[in-house]
Amino acid sequence: MIGRVALPCPVYLDIMFNNLYLYLQLIVTLILKKALMFKIIVFAILSLFSNILFADAVLQVRKVDDNVYALVGELSQRSKDNLANNSTHGVIVTDDGVILIDSGGSYLGAEHIHKVIQTITDKPIKIVINTGGQDHRWLGNEYYQKLGARIIASSYAQDDQKSRADSQMSRLDNLIGDSLKNTNPVFATETFDSIKPIELGKVKLELHYFGPAHTVGDIIAWMPNKRIMFAGDIVFNNRMLGIGPARNFQSWIDVFEKMASFKPSHIVPGHGDPSNLQEATKNTYQYLVFLKSKIAEILDKDGDMQDALKIDQSKYNYLKNHESIAGKNAQWVFQQMEFDY
Repeated sequence: MIGRVALPCPVYLDIMFNNLYLYLQLIVTLILKKALMFKIIVFAILSLFSNILFADAVLQVRKVDDNVYALVGELSQRSKDNLANNSTHGVIVTDDGVILIDSGGSYLGAEHIHKVIQTITDKPIKIVINTGGQDHRWLGNEYYQKLGARIIASSYAQDDQKSRADSQMSRLDNLIGDSLKNTNPVFATETFDSIKPIELGKVKLELHYFGPAHTVGDIIAWMPNKRIMFAGDIVFNNRMLGIGPARNFQSWIDVFEKMASFKPSHIVPGHGDPSNLQEATKNTYQYLVFLKSKIAEILDKDGDMQDALKIDQSKYNYLKNHESIAGKNAQWVFQQMEFDY
């Protein structure tokens, strides 16, 4: 006689399968939690290494408007850590690619700018605009040229790039050392004299040259539909401007007035944070006019260079670097105005 196998009752089977389901759920949850924790740890490690590699070269991303950004660099001197990117750069993301305002102060600086842009968009860099001939406006050109980007500047800025390339490279070698490696001067390949319209991915820009400001070839890039002005070194925010290298403060005043006539809603400066026109006027234009009026008072009294150095500029002490540059600015303005008296 064959023995019978006793089968568990249906109620017991339900309980058993429910418990098994709960156990499986618990196991799956634990596995997923461990996987998530692993991803978090990996991300933290990668972020740590990224921060170590670019610990002091960080460019702060400031959103100006939809698809428009400012990359704000340090306000201090060029250094090995900041890769000569002690400057502010503009980024416009279009349907067809990215327009970059100013390529950085070195090859490595340009590469770092690109890495920051890649945190915003994966679109390629199609156009690079050099707003002037200062090193951090153009010495990263080669990096973007290799990516196939157009490189545009005023003809005056291109001449400035050519005339000062050797001295800028020599100075940067002293200031940033090994961070200058792979940097080769590549001049803007497209130039214009007064105005140049640009269009990419339905975004329209106007490039205007009005005369010397901080450098002889400084331009503005105007985005009319959003009333955004990329002012390059025509505007300094947060830090005190330097009259040189153009050393033509009256032209700078005139250029600022022409820029301001556009009545921009937002200004992306060459240094410091993006701002409105009122803030830019306070930090740049009013300071230039202040120096002009003070030097005029000295010259009216037959004063000399020593009197210029004694001008009380404390009302502008809120601007970074004032202690090292205020006196030089007074000297440069005095030298220029002295010949007109």
